[in-house]
Amino acid sequence: MANEVCPCPCDIGDKFEYGGLGEEVQIEHIKAYVCKPQCSSDKAIIVVQDIFGWDLPNTRYIVDMLAANGYIAICPDFFVGKESWSPAGDWATFDEWLKIRPARKTNKEAEVTLKYLKEKCSAKKFGIIGFCWGGIVTHHLMLKYPELKAGVSVYGIIRDAEDRYNLLNPTLFIFGEKDHVIPLEQVAALEQKLKMHCQTKFEVKVYPRQTHGFVHRKREDVNPEDKLYIEEARRDMIMWLNNYI
Repeated sequence: MANEVCPCPCDIGDKFEYGGLGEEVQIEHIKAYVCKPQCSSDKAIIVVQDIFGWDLPNTRYIVDMLAANGYIAICPDFFVGKESWSPAGDWATFDEWLKIRPARKTNKEAEVTLKYLKEKCSAKKFGIIGFCWGGIVTHHLMLKYPELKAGVSVYGIIRDAEDRYNLLNPTLFIFGEKDHVIPLEQVAALEQKLKMHCQTKFEVKVYPRQTHGFVHRKREDVNPEDKLYIEEARRDMIMWLNNYI
């Protein structure tokens, strides 16, 4: 899943065998996975899931990685208890499944998460990253919430609104060159429109020979060439957050 006008399903890729270092908490009407750094921090990152849900081990690995880099990291259940997409699901029903999980109607969940981070974690500075469906959420929220000082949208494009280029704060867009879900023409159009309309710092970066999901759903130890770009993208993500939060 990568855009809302013509959604296209994506495979789960490599599902990590990973238990997680954080804990699950209840935040008002949603559950969330939280991991905190060893040292005290007032910087927090919201991590937005892909279609496979907030409890996918791959996504929790990213949350823990952010915590290891000094951030309070949290992955809320933006599906609000609705079932995540199953790799065994019937793709013919995907459009109907997606209709009741609109990526651009996630403000309420973002707000309760920000409130939790402020009141329970003493966070004062905030960023957001998201993958696939979560990349669309990230793009959307970076248009709406000025307190999100940095965003990283990983293989997700909003295509159903004219106001999608007026980003409020610096945003990095990550794509794979061989992503069959997001054609390079869409990526080029996004970059062109951002150059025309965006008043803040942004970057659109395409990683050679990489497919959809490569940052968080491709194992680093399978192909040395892939490992190079997986690690580069993760470094770029961290550096972007470090630079603007």
